Amino acid sequence: MKLRILGCSGSVGGPNNPASGYLIHDVEGQDVLIDCGPGILAELQQVADPSSVHMLFSHLHADHCLDFPSLLVWRRYHPERPSKACTLCLGPVETTERLGGISADTYGEIDDFSDTFNFQPWQAYEPVFVDRLKVTPYPVIHPVETYAMRIECPKTGAIVAYSGDSAYTDELIDCARDADFFLCEATWGDTSEGKAPGMHLSGAEAGRIAKLAGAKTLVLVHIPPWADADVAKASAETEFDGPIIIGTAGMQLDSDTRGVVN
Repeated sequence: MKLRILGCSGSVGGPNNPASGYLIHDVEGQDVLIDCGPGILAELQQVADPSSVHMLFSHLHADHCLDFPSLLVWRRYHPERPSKACTLCLGPVETTERLGGISADTYGEIDDFSDTFNFQPWQAYEPVFVDRLKVTPYPVIHPVETYAMRIECPKTGAIVAYSGDSAYTDELIDCARDADFFLCEATWGDTSEGKAPGMHLSGAEAGRIAKLAGAKTLVLVHIPPWADADVAKASAETEFDGPIIIGTAGMQLDSDTRGVVN
C-alpha cells in the first residue's frame, strides 16, 4: 500500500502545496482519494485516473472538499475518459446535500451525483471495505462532523492512519494504534495554548498521540503556509522519539518498507 500526498497545506493552499488531498494506491485494487481540497484535482490528474477513484471525506470544510465539483465535471464530461461505473464516496451525513448544492446549476437545487458515485455516510467505528482496504472512521473534535480514518490492508497488515482535522482526543490514539504511518495535523505549531479551542492540534499533541498509539512514523500535515513546519516538528520531537516527517506535496510513502519513496 502506497500513499501519495497530493497536498497537505493547512486551512488554505500554499504556493507549492495544495490544500488537503491524499491518494492511496493498492496494486490489487482501485485508487482511493482522501479529501479533495482546492488544487487537488490538478495533482490527481498527473498520477491517477480521476474517473476511477473512490472518494473519502474526513469532513466538509472548504479546504478538504472544494475540488469535488470539478471532479464531477471530469468524471461526467471528459471526452475520452469519463467514469464508466460508480465508485464509492464516503463522508459525513450531509455530503450529498452540501456538495450537491454547490455542484447544482440553480441555487436551492441539489445535484444528484449518484450517476458517478455511490454515496454512503460514515457510521462511527463501523469498518467499510473499499475494494480490499478496510477503512474505519473515528469521530474527532472539530466544529463540523469530522472523522479520522484508519486504513488497513488485511493481506499485508499495513496500516495508515489519518487524523483529519481535530483537537486533542483519545479517539486519535485508537485510530493510529500501531500504524506504519500516522498522518496527523499540526496546525497550531508548537502549542495549542491561546488558540481557538476544539479545532486543531499542535506538534507536541501530535507527537503525544503518536507515542501513546505506538505509531511507527509520524507525518505532520495541515500546517498553514504562514506557519513554521520546523517549529511544529521540534514540538512533536519533545513527545515522540520515533521518525517524524514533515509532509510535502508529491511525497510518496510506502507502508511495506515504512519509507519515503523518491
